[in-house]
This record gives sequence, structure tokens and C-alpha cells, in this order.
Amino acid sequence: MKLKLALTAAALAFSAQAMAQAKWDLPAAYPASNFHTENLNQFANDVDKATGGKLKITVHANASLFKAPEIKRAVQGGQAQIGEILLVNFQNEWQIFGADGVPFLADSYDEAMKLYKAQKPLLEKKLGEQGMMLLYAVAWPPQGIYSKKPINSAADMKGLKWRAYSPATARIAELVGAQPVTVQAAELSQAMATGVIDSYMSSGSTGFDTKTYEHIKNWYDTQAWLPKNAVIVNKAAFNALDKATQDALLKAGADAETRGWAASKKANSDSLDKLKANGMQIHQPSAQLKADMKKVGDTMLKEWLDKAGPEGKQLVDAFRKM
Repeated sequence: MKLKLALTAAALAFSAQAMAQAKWDLPAAYPASNFHTENLNQFANDVDKATGGKLKITVHANASLFKAPEIKRAVQGGQAQIGEILLVNFQNEWQIFGADGVPFLADSYDEAMKLYKAQKPLLEKKLGEQGMMLLYAVAWPPQGIYSKKPINSAADMKGLKWRAYSPATARIAELVGAQPVTVQAAELSQAMATGVIDSYMSSGSTGFDTKTYEHIKNWYDTQAWLPKNAVIVNKAAFNALDKATQDALLKAGADAETRGWAASKKANSDSLDKLKANGMQIHQPSAQLKADMKKVGDTMLKEWLDKAGPEGKQLVDAFRKM
């Protein structure tokens, strides 16, 4: 009888422990080797350690669980409890998601952080209305201009065969008189090798990954925009956690944000060093080129504000006051 009671007590204790342990799935769109994904894995480990294994988060890298455009909906619908999204991907749903994709609005890591601080209350409110919460966000490295020929002003960009991969990059081409050519990332190396394009805008890491230095020798560090990845959480899943576990999750998220921004800066400088080592000339843009691109940015900001309405104006005003 005693043995039976002991076994029953053990079974109940085990079942209580099992109920107390939560297992979360975290879909992410980028490869395991990407600095964002490495940061997510560190975050998951931190949560595991801080909660004594009560909350276990499994990171599903490289769009293996959900494709990039599906992740937000999956978290919202509770198919995943937590996920990482590229905010600008959801601009068509709500313009504020695309604020960090407006060229030359925030053109450095410091400015990008200010924009994030201005954007954050709006993001939290919107995600809250959708049954989610913002845990943290990390910027990608800044975007610069690759060009076969030297460019000292926007006038030098006239007629360039310019790779466009988004409405923003196509609009930049229109505004400077370049010729936009739609080329996806997978076709970029071939497009340069065959002369389909002779210029494009992207980060240092894209240039290195695609061996751009074999075809183009100039990169201008315009720091045009620094889009952000955000980690979002299903609110009902968060509310189901006990207070200590919630606090551990929030703390690990705050640590991941600080660590992630530092990792982004390191990824940026590492890729530029690799480009240089392979013969790429890294230029600071001339005062004229900077001024010209700022005008392009102002035009595109006005167009964005027309779509974003009062919320967009509130965001830009708050950003500019910082």
C-alpha cells in the first residue's frame, strides 16, 4: 500500500512538473550561421538556464517551420508561441512596420536606435491589438551603393543599370535616373557577370556572399537604411507562464537586444574587411553624393508619410526630437 501511495505521489509530482514545463517553437527565416539566428539560439539557452528548464524554446532556422511571410500570422494564431520577423516585410499591412526601410531617414546605428525608440510604443500598441507583444528588435547592417564606375553625385548615377529588388530600390533608381532591373538575390552574381547590372544597393555582407568584388570594385558607405528583425510573442502563451518565467523571458530578451546590436556592428565591419581583402574600394560618400541622396530620401519620406498618415507623422516627429 505504501509503495502504491509513493508511486502515485511520484506520478502526480511528475505530471505537475510536466505541466509546469512549457515548450515553445521559434520560427526564424535566416540560416543558422546568420548573426540574428546565433543570437536567437543564445537567447533560448539563456531562457532555459534562467528558468531551470521550465521554458524550453526551440529555434527553427532557415524558414524550416514557416516561411518568412508566414511567421507573423503563425505567432498571432498560436501555431508558434514566439517568432522572428523582418518588420519591413509587413509594411503593406501597416506603414509603420516599414519605417526603418525609408531610405536615409536613419542613416547610422545611432540614428537607427533613435528611430527604434520612437517606433517602439507604436509597435507595442499595434502588436498588442493583434494579440502579440514585442520582445526585442535588432538592426541589420546598413545599406550602401555598389557601382562599377566611381560616383561623386547623383548625376553620376544617371543611366546606371541598377538592380532593383523592392519598391524602394526601384524608386531610388527612378529618382536618380538609373535604369532599374529586377534581379533576385540568387541571380545577382550572374547578372553582374553578364553585364545585366553594373550597380546595386545592399549591405557589405551581401557583397561578400555574392563575390561582387569579382565584377564591381566600388562600395559607397551611404548607410541608407538599417532594417530591423523583431522577435514577437503570442500574448496568451506569455500570460500562461508563471511570473518568474515571464520575468526571465523579458530579461533574456533585453539581453539579446543589446547583444544583437553589437553583433550587427561586428558583422558589418567583418564583411567590409573581407571585401577590402578581395580588392573592393570602400568609399565614404562625397558631400555632394550625400546631399543628393538625402534629397531622394526626403522625397521618399514624403511619399511614405502620405500613406502612413498621422501615425507616421507622430513617429517622424518623435524621432527628430531625440
